[in-house]
Amino acid sequence: MAATSNATPNLTPNLTPTPNPTPNLTPTPTPHATSSVQLVSDLVTRIPEFQGAYETHVSHQGGVLPHVFFWDVVQHTVRSFLGEAPAAADWRRTLDFLEEQSARGVLGIDEVIVTSFLGDLPSPQEPGHAIVDQLGPVMSAKFVRIRPLG
Repeated sequence: MAATSNATPNLTPNLTPTPNPTPNLTPTPTPHATSSVQLVSDLVTRIPEFQGAYETHVSHQGGVLPHVFFWDVVQHTVRSFLGEAPAAADWRRTLDFLEEQSARGVLGIDEVIVTSFLGDLPSPQEPGHAIVDQLGPVMSAKFVRIRPLG
């Protein structure tokens, strides 16, 4: 009879992570980041008047930073609403697009729209504040939650 060993051979490979030689240079996007970048892409596709702002943004930022880009979206949208930028995308189309996206309930999209669009709309004493009266029902409800005094 052959002798058996009670030792179990180690068949598990060494799972020690190898350090990334270039940390922080190529971060893995989170699902929220991916959906927010997709929001920007979808906006530019649906409303091509944002293409120039998008290209400038990518050139200056080295990629798409949705929250930063949406500062430009707010500025263009409010100027269009005030009639100060006839070549800008019609503000109604932008609000319609964002209302559709808000209704989807996707966390990364909501983060950008709520924080970097609704949160940056003009205050009651600023020109263009009346645009908040034009928000659709989904965005209007979110706006009231984050800015109950307007």
